[in-house]
Amino acid sequence: MSDNRQSLADLAALTGQAAPVQAAAPAITTDVGDDAPQYVAPVLPTTPLREQQIDKQGRAYATGRRKDAVARVWIKPGSGKITVNGRDQEVYFARPTLRLVINQPFGVAERDGAYDVIATVTGGGLSGQAGAVKHGIAQALTKYEPILRAPVKAAGFLTRDSRTVERKKYGRAKARRSFQFSKR
Repeated sequence: MSDNRQSLADLAALTGQAAPVQAAAPAITTDVGDDAPQYVAPVLPTTPLREQQIDKQGRAYATGRRKDAVARVWIKPGSGKITVNGRDQEVYFARPTLRLVINQPFGVAERDGAYDVIATVTGGGLSGQAGAVKHGIAQALTKYEPILRAPVKAAGFLTRDSRTVERKKYGRAKARRSFQFSKR
């Protein structure tokens, strides 16, 4: 049983017209002994779509945002040390869950301990700051190694989480909470 695939040249032979010229790489057919040649997909170049963006010190820079927090992140090859606002990540983010959030992009890209991170974070609380650093690390990682863009993007780390606190409304205690109802 051979796969009966047809190309544009076969279609042109049926209609009696010339086959259109393809601009892409030509498909390679191999004869394996059957009547119809087997179709092999054209080989596409595996070069990344984007260029590597590195400064003079060999670092990649990106900005990460989450809630009201903004993080400026620089990454460079190293031993995996993460510094946030001049302090080690264990000191700045004392909760293990926040440190887990920060290291997620490295886990998805399989680059644990391969890069040193220097981050400065302003605004928001600790949870928002951890999310901002995670977003910045993911952006900077794709700028340093553009080939990692696909797995990091598939995990959703390149998209800024736009959820913020809903504003307080007049006539309400908070955004949706009403004042306590008094029956008498």
